[in-house]
Amino acid sequence: MSPARHAGLLALWSRGRWRGVLVQGPSGSGKSDLALRALDIGFRLVSDDRTLVWSSGGAAYGRAPETLAGRLEVRGVGVLRVPALDFCRIDLVVTSGTPERLPDPEVTVLAGTAVPRLLLRLTDASAPHRIREALCRLGAGPEESYQGRLPAPTAPTMGESAP
Repeated sequence: MSPARHAGLLALWSRGRWRGVLVQGPSGSGKSDLALRALDIGFRLVSDDRTLVWSSGGAAYGRAPETLAGRLEVRGVGVLRVPALDFCRIDLVVTSGTPERLPDPEVTVLAGTAVPRLLLRLTDASAPHRIREALCRLGAGPEESYQGRLPAPTAPTMGESAP
């Protein structure tokens, strides 16, 4: 198992299993605040602040160090105990930053495994919803993927009607 990463791990039940999103960024970038907001829309906490990552069977997985399991730091309030999963598969990495409008697909390597990566401003009110949409569309094909490109629309030729 690799050393603990400075990242949180959230999971969402989708398509019959828990799908994890590793949220990374510098201290104070909003990782724990994002986790608190994500819990309100159906996510479950796996780890806050530090995440142990390993690979098995071609996939990356993560869990909280034992001393942090089930705990979420809420600035100005303190450390709260919240229901948490013991571990989950990591299907998406979200990195703190300024996203492009239509990003090209990116991956990052976790414990030797390539995982899709999404750049987001963690403090945006819509960030938990964007992550949910991205997770739900992973592997759904280019037309449904959060990073997919739809073919450019074509003008109707003579005798055709517009769709």
